[in-house]
Amino acid sequence: MNILSIQSSVAYGHAGNSSAVFPLQRLGFEVWPVYTVHFSNHTGYGEWRGPVFEPETVAGVITGIEERGVLGECDAVLSGYQGGEQVGAVILDAVARVKAANPRAIYCADPVMGDVERGFFVRPGIPEFMRDKVIPAADIVTPNQFELDYLTGAEVRTVVDLLAAVDSLRARGPRTVLVTSVQTDETPADSVQLAVVTDDGAWLVTTPLLPMYVSGAGDATAAIFLARWLTETPAKALADTADSVFSIMERTHLAGTREIQLIESQDAIAHPGGRFEVFRLR
Repeated sequence: MNILSIQSSVAYGHAGNSSAVFPLQRLGFEVWPVYTVHFSNHTGYGEWRGPVFEPETVAGVITGIEERGVLGECDAVLSGYQGGEQVGAVILDAVARVKAANPRAIYCADPVMGDVERGFFVRPGIPEFMRDKVIPAADIVTPNQFELDYLTGAEVRTVVDLLAAVDSLRARGPRTVLVTSVQTDETPADSVQLAVVTDDGAWLVTTPLLPMYVSGAGDATAAIFLARWLTETPAKALADTADSVFSIMERTHLAGTREIQLIESQDAIAHPGGRFEVFRLR
């Protein structure tokens, strides 16, 4: 299967496509990466070098792929952080082109905008673009709880709130929603949860919360979930994603590094251990 992944890239470490491509390849997918930027390192360091590609440059690469006559072989489009509305428009145009060539293709959008710790960290206008343009075009979305609150105007405090917010989001387009970094009043202490909701039901999984923050984990999560969703049931995709991502985070925490230990965790990505039980919510 082939996945067109349109994201940022870093030379050192893992973020954007540099976090998403390897897990997809390790899980047996052919990946066509298109870069929106190419930085020396992720911006969490405070200093970085490298170019931000013009929307026309990004569009040109996609057109070049189209000219090979292969868009009909593309099974999914994956996007993450979108630096501006113009690049976002290029991504949505690529989705439309892929779906015209292959109506069975799906679009998985990670609506990267912010998180509880930092609030919004994208340019003004991007949250509204995500809410008004990206969400309706997507088949799968993978917001964290902070992003879910913004996208739906909700304030998730309970599991009932969570399901109501996700249903509100699903009513606007995407049939599958994976919510990451879930912490409600019912979440066990020192834990974090992931939830997935589809037409077939809703499921929740709980993993330990490690005392750390790293960049790139969300990009890897979206990629791993997309790969699993394409080949497994929703509940199994959730369980395997949770196990693989926790393994990456656990190894990163033990290493004491700010770069996720993606390569070192490749066996856990390919062969998750089934450590976490998934509970059906409805």
